[in-house]
Amino acid sequence: MRRQTEPRPLNGGVQNGTRPSAASRIAVGPRISMLPTRSRTQRPVRIAIVGIGYWGPNLVRNLYELPEAEPAWICDVRLEALEALGKRYPAIPATTRFSDVLEDPTVEAVVIATPISTHSELAAAALRADKHVFVEKPLAASSQEGLKLIRLASRRNLLLMPGHTFLYSPPVNMIRDMIAAEELGEIYFISMSRVNLGIHQSDVSVAWDLGPHDFSILRYWLNETPSHISALSRACIMPDTPDVAFMNLEFPSGAIAHVELSWLAPSKLRRTTIVGSRKMVVYDDMSNEPVRVFDSGVNLIAPETFGEYMLSYRTGDIISPNMDPSEPLLLEFADFCAAIRTGSQPRSHATLGLDVVRMIEATDRSLAAQGSRLTVEHSAELETISEPYTPADAAGLASGAQYAAKA
Repeated sequence: MRRQTEPRPLNGGVQNGTRPSAASRIAVGPRISMLPTRSRTQRPVRIAIVGIGYWGPNLVRNLYELPEAEPAWICDVRLEALEALGKRYPAIPATTRFSDVLEDPTVEAVVIATPISTHSELAAAALRADKHVFVEKPLAASSQEGLKLIRLASRRNLLLMPGHTFLYSPPVNMIRDMIAAEELGEIYFISMSRVNLGIHQSDVSVAWDLGPHDFSILRYWLNETPSHISALSRACIMPDTPDVAFMNLEFPSGAIAHVELSWLAPSKLRRTTIVGSRKMVVYDDMSNEPVRVFDSGVNLIAPETFGEYMLSYRTGDIISPNMDPSEPLLLEFADFCAAIRTGSQPRSHATLGLDVVRMIEATDRSLAAQGSRLTVEHSAELETISEPYTPADAAGLASGAQYAAKA
């Protein structure tokens, strides 16, 4: 049984004839599945959730179920949303005022799941209030905003983590392990499709909405950012808001990738093909067999005479490995809490999040230049920023260092 806290009223209501104060009103490393569990003596991290729109209820549910965490507050500007979620979690205090969360000294971390345009302002306010911050993807609305957040977190010795949930997906990590172990050989190309009918966003394009998923996966799998991007898009439904986009990415290793994104498709599809010199993989997030490994390929036979080339096609076994059923979001929050308590670097770290934002910005610049092939910008300033957070509890750091999940 979770420890139940006394419910508190919305909007600083009066209890027992006394109005409470503002503070009282607020309430390649180890596999992710091998993240440490909380010891009997390690207290849970008290976390406030800000923004409970489409994705927010999933955040609350996972934090509520995670032993390493204790939901401290639910915050949203919409009173009706708070009241609806409060029926499911009556013991979690709720507020419409972000200041209540910041002023509560018992809140150690804040999860921000609000519109992208608000990420920077809310995250910066939480960091200045000495709270660790988890920001749902993308990290910020621009690389400059993201860089400022990284600098601020470093100066205040706080953890800043972007929410790239697919990095905690067991299929994604299984493929990452195969690529790192060179089981697939040299990666020739990757083709990714992420399409559905909706949900159209009024404030961002499909590249900013869906792109962070595939861009973060590519950055994680290949352990490098692309050198060049070219893009094509169209605003089919809402003027000036592209709802379909195609991106071509080139990586320093020689690998290339194609990413298809759309809010305008007859059915939901999340399918990726990875082609290597030794094996090929199909990752279908909607399938009961999400990962299929094909022992297939083409071999170039040395010519017997000048200019005569022979190709040998290989079609071998198809393997569908058993998959860990763990929920990615739960694993992601476990990593967040472990990083706060032990000082380990989360798999979805701030530098990776900034790289994803830069990839989206390069996409926007390419679209503005009629699909031109453009360079993905990088910043040497990151090399001078000491990003890793060090917890004040040195004993906790030492006990958890063996579990650090370095990306």
